[in-house]
Amino acid sequence: MSGYRFSSVWDAIESDPAEAATLKVRAELMGAIEAHIRRKRWTQTEAAKRLGVAQPRVSDLMRGKIDLFSLDTLYTMANVIGLRTELRIGEAA
Repeated sequence: MSGYRFSSVWDAIESDPAEAATLKVRAELMGAIEAHIRRKRWTQTEAAKRLGVAQPRVSDLMRGKIDLFSLDTLYTMANVIGLRTELRIGEAA
């Protein structure tokens, strides 16, 4: 890959542009949820209770296991804990 430039790490590791875009959004949601949990100083057990999931699921989220979470699951989790989410749609560059 020497000499190639990518706009994001997801574009570099995923050849399908649609999948790379999904990975970008999933990563952003995961980061926002993780940051919120840390800001609130919730234990993983408390976060799990608030999210309505098992504690190992929170552990997976906190460790960045992106492949274990769908976009809709992360979107739901974010909204359940009070994060505001927006979707903007426009023409591709």
